[in-house]
Amino acid sequence: MTRMRWPRRRFLAATLLAPLASACSGRRGARRDPGGVLTVSTEQQASWVRNFNPLLAPGNIRWPTRAGIYEPLFIYDTINGKLVPWLSTGATWSPDKRTLHCTLRPGVTWSDGQPFTADDVVFTFEILGRHKALDLFGVWSFLDDARARGADEVVFSLKKQYVPGLVYLGHQPIVPRHVWRDVKDPVTFTNERPVATGPFTEITVFQNQVYELGRNPRYWQPGKPALRGLRFPAYPGNDQATLALLHGEVDWAGNFVPDVERLFVAKDPAHHHYWFPLVGGTVMLYPNAARAPLSDERVRKAISMSIDRALLVKVAMYGYTRPADATGLHDGYARFRSPEAAAAGDWITHDMVQAGRLLDEAGYPRRADGLRASADGAPLTLDVHVVTGWSDWIRAAQIIAQGLRALGVTSAARAYDFSAFFEKLQKGAFDLSLGWSSDEPTPYHFYRDLMGTATLRPLGDPAARNWHRFGSEEADALLAEFEGAADERDEMRLSHALERLFATRAPVIPLFPNPAWAAFNTRHFEGFPSARDPYAKPSPYSAPECLLVLTRLTPRSA
Repeated sequence: MTRMRWPRRRFLAATLLAPLASACSGRRGARRDPGGVLTVSTEQQASWVRNFNPLLAPGNIRWPTRAGIYEPLFIYDTINGKLVPWLSTGATWSPDKRTLHCTLRPGVTWSDGQPFTADDVVFTFEILGRHKALDLFGVWSFLDDARARGADEVVFSLKKQYVPGLVYLGHQPIVPRHVWRDVKDPVTFTNERPVATGPFTEITVFQNQVYELGRNPRYWQPGKPALRGLRFPAYPGNDQATLALLHGEVDWAGNFVPDVERLFVAKDPAHHHYWFPLVGGTVMLYPNAARAPLSDERVRKAISMSIDRALLVKVAMYGYTRPADATGLHDGYARFRSPEAAAAGDWITHDMVQAGRLLDEAGYPRRADGLRASADGAPLTLDVHVVTGWSDWIRAAQIIAQGLRALGVTSAARAYDFSAFFEKLQKGAFDLSLGWSSDEPTPYHFYRDLMGTATLRPLGDPAARNWHRFGSEEADALLAEFEGAADERDEMRLSHALERLFATRAPVIPLFPNPAWAAFNTRHFEGFPSARDPYAKPSPYSAPECLLVLTRLTPRSA
């Protein structure tokens, strides 16, 4: 079998960047007067579908529906490790940690002028209780009741101690009862003219290639937002989005940018900036554990050992990150990481010999033609799903497929537009799929999504988390203890135990900590997060943290 060899990095970089370089040389940076309207690149789509339903998963709706049009009670600030009050000014636990009292911010109104009250919060959670498909955080697995106490207090009663529930409850976007009580089916509702509390509620333009939002005239933060509006051109992939950024047509971009120092910063060092902190979750290769052979951890470990992560990080990611370790944790969880657990998972190393032994042991030997045989003797085939236009992930998928082919597994990278990709991911219609991970406050959330049985869904049913469909009763026991953790010392102990279990079982295959992508042009706007001013995660797609940025940005003075 002929094997393709990867060319040297320099040649590859030149090949990949030639179209960008030639395009830039043939066109000067755009001279435009944005008039206070910030242009954002955060979703790669060939055309826009009008949907502003904040109860749906992010991949199905337009940005910033969940955090920009609508708002949550609290925002967890990943960079600084703190909870920021938003529609709620504070929350207190009862002594037994079974009841949470949330005080709502006074003086908030919906964009149509109606007052925001506790009834709206209670109504939102009641919708989630009636429509399981909308309960993306699984709050009704621990929530027993939500009730209003007057206009400005909500009381959440829990079925059990569940301290991590504060973030799940706090991050839920809240909808207005007086509008949504007349919605017949909130699952299919596209909410084309939203009534909300956020800084940008007015849909001023909506075409299939561009949409624009205007600011909320009744926003509760005095003098904010300083921006007059937001503009979103449709870019089908990273390459097109990067070209627009290089041409000065985008102010804030949340996409991968190759060779960012040379292609972007060097063109205008005074105004072209970026910040890629490694707090964008962990990029995973999800093996579908509901299907053979990926239900066998030996096969999952063999696949992991066939991946040259050093090459993947160098070629696909331009050295912006580093290979993952066997805990799977990214830098947002750095204080929790156990060096012992990280060292315990030898399946994270690149070792083709041991990978072959594991497949032999699992019952997938090489045939006479060199291909691995599945149970029925046919070639073992495992394709890798990825999103069309996500150029960094596509190269990563190609490297992974190459490693699998070298192992004797028939494999190819299969790219789909985001909607089709995400539907397959949620329903478990894949063998192997690239994907992202949780980046919530503690490793509890991270490992609950990856190993907890509470997030399991049957194949074919949409899963909000646990797309790979792996569940462990041992993980459940540790997670249950974590739910009532008394302090950070307890959380640390339980996190280390979960890390060791993850390193033993290999439920998913961590590839690398994902940068929180953020490139920005300060010619017209200022106030973006940076390493010097790390007030929030910098990526526009980071909801609900993007609210911290949207309410901080200002037009630049002439």
